[in-house]
Amino acid sequence: MEKSKVYFCKEITPENIVKMYKILGKELPGKVAVKLHSGEKGNKNYLKPEFVKEIVDYVNGTVVECNTAYSGARNYTDKHLKLIKEHEWDKYFKFDLLDSEGPDLELDIPNGKILKKNYVGKNLANYDSMLVLSHFKGHAMGGYGGALKQLSIGCASSAGKTLIHTAGKVNEQKELFNNLPEQDRFLEAMADAAESVVNYFKGNVVFINVMKNISKDCDCDGNASSPCMNDIGILISLDSVAIDQACLDLVYNSKDPGKDVLIKRIESLNGVHTIEAAAELGLGSREYELINVD
Repeated sequence: MEKSKVYFCKEITPENIVKMYKILGKELPGKVAVKLHSGEKGNKNYLKPEFVKEIVDYVNGTVVECNTAYSGARNYTDKHLKLIKEHEWDKYFKFDLLDSEGPDLELDIPNGKILKKNYVGKNLANYDSMLVLSHFKGHAMGGYGGALKQLSIGCASSAGKTLIHTAGKVNEQKELFNNLPEQDRFLEAMADAAESVVNYFKGNVVFINVMKNISKDCDCDGNASSPCMNDIGILISLDSVAIDQACLDLVYNSKDPGKDVLIKRIESLNGVHTIEAAAELGLGSREYELINVD
């Protein structure tokens, strides 16, 4: 089986993101959704609008987000839209809060290990393709956050997020923390949900992971720790499994002593299991060729 191609550039600039997109050679068709993390109120590590503007403009994309399933500034539409304005996402881009109103779009997962359905914002149906623009960092529940997290929790509506986090038990936000499952079941549910989104777009998805401001905490944390590692680079691929695996390998192989903080977070939550589960589903390959771009 041919290894998946993952392109890597050490110098992190807006221009290099566009350069790598061109090198990848996949032109996203039709109306393009750009899924990224808009940043919780108080978070300082998320990728800012000015940084991603060049690639969003290049693909003529619409920045999309969904409501969260936990307390904060993004769990209900009115609060979330207010924060979007504060973070100036709507100043620079067309913006679409996919689940700003219901009903959710239900995606079937016939081969799902944990989930048989996934709930995403109904506005996802308005798009023909997706650019998954992920900020790679740690995550308090998944161990790490990258392409697979953006596909799964990121694209899910508030109800869908709850369903993933509870491994299919409930989809009511208020019941979330009373129904948390064994950790690996949650990670497998993430993989199931990720597959449903890729299948929905019939492979018309490009993945970019940006390894900068690498904290052990996610951008959903309003009081996230400062970065624990130096910036590493930009990766781009057509394979969500391969790109996340490549990011983990870059962390483990780094000489940066700060990696121990992130690795501890990842291993304490068995974060690699999301990649394992996604590979078992056939979503992608953990075997990849890392191609350096100057």
